[in-house]
Order: sequence, then C-alpha cells, then structure tokens
Amino acid sequence: MKKEIPKKSPLISPADLFKLMKQESIVLIDARTGPDARQNYNNEHLDGARYVDMEKDLSQKSADPSLGGRHPLPDIINFAALLGRLGIEKTSHVVVYDDKAGANAASRFWWLLKAAGHENIQVLDGGLKNAVEAGVPVTNVIPNIKALPAYQADKWVLPTVDADKVAMSLADPGYLVIDVREAYRYRGESEPIDLVAGHIPGAVNVPYTGNLDADGYFLSASDLADKYKEVIGDRDPRQVIVHCGSGVTACHTLLAMSQAGIETPNLYVGSWSEWSRNDKPVATGE
Repeated sequence: MKKEIPKKSPLISPADLFKLMKQESIVLIDARTGPDARQNYNNEHLDGARYVDMEKDLSQKSADPSLGGRHPLPDIINFAALLGRLGIEKTSHVVVYDDKAGANAASRFWWLLKAAGHENIQVLDGGLKNAVEAGVPVTNVIPNIKALPAYQADKWVLPTVDADKVAMSLADPGYLVIDVREAYRYRGESEPIDLVAGHIPGAVNVPYTGNLDADGYFLSASDLADKYKEVIGDRDPRQVIVHCGSGVTACHTLLAMSQAGIETPNLYVGSWSEWSRNDKPVATGE
C-alpha cells in the first residue's frame, strides 16, 4: 500500500480557521444539507461563508437512480462554472464545512474540488457546531461575491469506477470493496433510503462514523493510518473501491484516508443506490 504524508492536512481545526480568517483571504463554503439548509444558512453562518446546495450544485440527479445512483457527479463544466460563481480560482485557499462533522456534503465538496484539480482545499474538522463553540464568528450577512470566470477544469482527475468494474473486482482477491454505511444497513437488517436492504457480496463494512471521536472530530492521522492499513493490507489504493449509499458519505472515508497519508482510492459514485436497482447480487448478514 502506498502511503505518503500529505503536504497539507485536508482538515483544519476551528482554532486554526479562526486564525486563518484574520491572516488571509479565504473562500469559506457552507455545505449544510436538509430541507431547511438554505434558510438555516440565511439565518446564521460562519462569517463570509458562501452556500452550496448538495442536490443542485454537488450532484446532477437523474429521474432514474438506477442510472448513476441518487447523487451522480455534476457535469464537470457545470461544476467549473459554479466554482467561478463562488469566486474560486486556482490560487484560492478553500475551506468547507457542514453540520454533520464533514460526513455529508463538506467531504463531497472536498472530493469534487480535488477531482477538479484543486489542491488548496480543507474541511473544517468538527463541523459547524464545534466551530461556533470555539468562537469562530457567525453572521446573517450574505457575502457579496465577486464572480470569476469558470474554473479551468474539463475532467475529473480522481479515480472512480462504475458498477461493471465493481462486479468484475469481486472475483479478484487483489481488489477490496469497502462499504462505509452503518452496520445495520450493511447487514440488511433494514434500509431507510433505498429499495433493497443488504450489501454488495464480498464488500467489507467499515462505517464512516468510525473515522470520528466522540466529539465529532476526526481521529488522529496516525490512528487513521493504522485503522486503514489494517483494512487495506498490502493492496495498492488503486485496487480499493469505496462506496456508501449514494456516493456522498463515502467521501468522508476518502477524506479520512487522505488525512492518513493514503493515496485516494476509487469512488464508486453510484454506490448502493445504483447497485440495488440493477438486479445485481445482494448479500445480507456479516
């Protein structure tokens, strides 16, 4: 397994964000989700934060989730235009947060920006709640954004796989499929979102929630490295496939691996929401 220490942590603490906001101009992104997310942002957000919508900005949903799952990637050209509207250019230092300890749209935005070729992007460790408690200033003032031309990107540069590649990998012991959903969903005890309960046969379950401590912060880089070295073994990260329900929380685990110094594995974007709608084999239990 290739393991490298990242030049800059993909995470930033609330205290370090507070200091950074005083020292330099950053692009701060609010990626909260849920039916009231936009209104919650309007009511209060970290000072200077710009809002992105998971459903409209960070995915390009189709009428049929069997084609790409519930949250397919946005078109790269549309995403590049969004980055321009947010005022993001190649030299921008971007920090993104959500209200779920980075487990939802913040890690998805991090992955998308990295996949668009941007390096200087960090996720706020601990999320919005811990930032507010740490004294990071909040406001209800919507920032006036100076829009820029579309970001220079025309393809995703991080590795992804489709359902056919996942199916082929199941017969190759050199590959590993990691399912990051909660254990009860993996075991097929119940399925609160998708149509079929269970998991991809041969996939191992490493719930994304295990990346965090009791306070909602990521485990240390060394602890994460030990955790995922045990899971991956000697495999090259290019032989590792990570998925979740719809390709969103899987990015939380990819973020954790990046923090651990592990090269980014493959993201199966369609994830269980696509797999379970295509008459693919389904396993239950451990």
